[in-house]
Amino acid sequence: MLSQADEVVQFCEVSYNTEIAIIAALATAAIRKDKVHGIILMVEIGDGREGISPENVAEIAQEVMTMQGVALKGIGANFACLSGIAPTASQMAFLCDLANEIEGVCGPFLKTVSGGNSANLPWALGERTTSRINDLRLGEGILLGVEPITGDQIGGMHTDAFTLVAEIIETGEKPSAFPIALVNPTLARLHIVPTSGIAKRLILAIGHQDTDISGLSLPVGCTLIGATSDHLVIESIRSPLKLGSEVRFQMNYSALMHAMAAPDIEVKLLDDRNARQPRHTQGKSERLTLV
Repeated sequence: MLSQADEVVQFCEVSYNTEIAIIAALATAAIRKDKVHGIILMVEIGDGREGISPENVAEIAQEVMTMQGVALKGIGANFACLSGIAPTASQMAFLCDLANEIEGVCGPFLKTVSGGNSANLPWALGERTTSRINDLRLGEGILLGVEPITGDQIGGMHTDAFTLVAEIIETGEKPSAFPIALVNPTLARLHIVPTSGIAKRLILAIGHQDTDISGLSLPVGCTLIGATSDHLVIESIRSPLKLGSEVRFQMNYSALMHAMAAPDIEVKLLDDRNARQPRHTQGKSERLTLV
């Protein structure tokens, strides 16, 4: 954000940019702090999210070259975030050609050519011709060990590094339907999920405000009934789960992102050494404040 220019220069050596007004603000902040801040220009090559049009990027690069306080370090592109479409080899080649073109116009060597995110791992790890792309901005691939487009596990990566734990706050049997007299016509939008006969239902202390419910993988024997802002209702055929027991969920990237940003979710880290020991000897957990 434009309002974060001073913080970005203070804490980061390089930032990815598309707006010349923000780059100018970064330059001004860098001069005040007696620094030179690195700039990587993002180019739009098909995702439809951020990026300078390819035909304009050389002109913007030249303008950055004239500014004191900043230095042009490279270019980058984004793929598969908004569009959900995996990058192609031809797009990678186009980005490399664009880097060569900018160098021809501006002069200095571009240190970084950033070719996308985890969706580009199949291309990066597969058979390919020599390329100038030397940087990928990886999130999902490292955190969850899967390739974002297909959801397939990446060889050698773990898919269970993160677990969401929720406590049971109510247990009981609910009839499959309730005789409800609708006092307010707007309540007609509510519905009860039918089940066969008497069902064992559990209410967990977690809801839409805490994670992306649709991105949770339920334990074997559990079925999702529904969720509200701070409650999750499941049906379980597992061995009886008691009040205060914990239910553990695996998450996709959306669910993980929401949970890590939710203020009411406690984040506990278990380091590698303690994780190899029996569960009862694992190291002390740490409460994190995410900023």
